[in-house]
Amino acid sequence: MDRTLHSQDVALRWLDEGRRVVAATLVEALGSAPLDPGAEMLVDDLGRIEGSVTGGCVEGALVHEAGEVLAGGGPRETQYGISDGQAADVGLMCGGTVRLFVHEVGEAHREALAAVAAAVAEGRPAALATLLDGPAAGAKLAVLEDGTAGSLGVTALLDDSVARDARGFVDEGRSAVRRYSASGEVMGSDLGVYVQAFATPPQMVIFGAIDFSAALARLAGEVGYRVTICDARAPFVRSPRFSRHAEVVVDWPDRMLEGRALGPRDAVLVFTHDPKFDEPALVAALASGAGYVGALGSRRTHDERTARLRDAGLAEDELARIASPCGLDIGARTPAETAIAVLAEILALRAGRTGGRLAAAEGPIHPRRAPAM
Repeated sequence: MDRTLHSQDVALRWLDEGRRVVAATLVEALGSAPLDPGAEMLVDDLGRIEGSVTGGCVEGALVHEAGEVLAGGGPRETQYGISDGQAADVGLMCGGTVRLFVHEVGEAHREALAAVAAAVAEGRPAALATLLDGPAAGAKLAVLEDGTAGSLGVTALLDDSVARDARGFVDEGRSAVRRYSASGEVMGSDLGVYVQAFATPPQMVIFGAIDFSAALARLAGEVGYRVTICDARAPFVRSPRFSRHAEVVVDWPDRMLEGRALGPRDAVLVFTHDPKFDEPALVAALASGAGYVGALGSRRTHDERTARLRDAGLAEDELARIASPCGLDIGARTPAETAIAVLAEILALRAGRTGGRLAAAEGPIHPRRAPAM
């Protein structure tokens, strides 16, 4: 089970089967933790388990917590950290602290869960807000582009305040706890609401239907990219190895990117190895707003290409945005190895990291995130 995209579907399916369902949701991670907020584990009254919140560190303890909830213990927040005696018992050895909300998911939550599941399945942005405090703890509100579904069960003001904040969380692509007054005003700390954001998947556009493109499309899809492979040469894209993991488009690169909205989370790769394709592709990619623009090729190829792009009128700051040769220096030679190197560079830059060896670095593996207001 994908921990963020499909937990709603699993919960709904189990409810349809007449099962009772408990969700343990990671709402905050401080320091080094295996998974990010939003990770979720589901447990039903048959003992079935789906998902993970720490990759195995505390899941055993959470099964016990779920059993207590099913026995009538009610929703609760629980925390595990390396400094806690409890953490040593459950084996959280990554050095961080995780805070989880454990509660029963029932028919009262169906509307919100179904609305978010439908939006995610259709690639639309959405957020799922869960109340953490008070008699209505566990209540859920789905926040969509065009409205809301469900309710947090406190006041209309709280629903309105959370919906407004949740849309900002979706824009930022982050999930976090936000606190409100007892009546739902943004200035207050009586009620905690966990907002899980489901941003639209980042896009990756690869120009050139070659072995490297097929290898990268497969890996990028596995980490959440919506991948498009584009080539103006129709015979090159007919192989199912391309369509198996990507949308395939037959078009010229500049025309294909015209009017396509790309943003900081998106990437454009130029693998065509032909100036009449790769140079228009790079010009269009730099103008598209994509956060990462990369190209394959030797250093000599890149120097020659840069000279031609400079002559075509591109400014030095634009040329500096092109990652070429793209990828981290891992000695990659095969298409699969090259795909790993390229994707690793993209992920490192997205995270603001250098991509060096963890064993040779100092400091936390996962930087501490600033808490939400």
